[in-house]
Amino acid sequence: MDTATPDQALCRLEDIPNGGAIAVDAVLRDGEESVIVLRRDDAVRAYLNICPHAGRRLDWAPGKFLVKDSLIVCAAHGAAFQDMDGLCVGGPCRGEHLRAVGVRVTDGEVWLDD
Repeated sequence: MDTATPDQALCRLEDIPNGGAIAVDAVLRDGEESVIVLRRDDAVRAYLNICPHAGRRLDWAPGKFLVKDSLIVCAAHGAAFQDMDGLCVGGPCRGEHLRAVGVRVTDGEVWLDD
């Protein structure tokens, strides 16, 4: 997969299953990172693909996430995060947050937000 830079779209809105998530590689201020992009209807949120519990990726396979009942679950230790604010509501890092990445939707495409 190509790595998106601030002048390129991360993905198209239609690439993200409604109620689901995908991973994209993006160049952020701190360098290249894997970013989780979640969608609920037309609302999109993005977070670094790093669990605050142990610093591991949340996907169970590259770009594949367990999202159920508006929660994204870390494949490593089962921490459960609310999709729209990244708050951990279950598991070993309860009360912590995923690190948000600013995004916007323009003309059906998801862009990094400066």
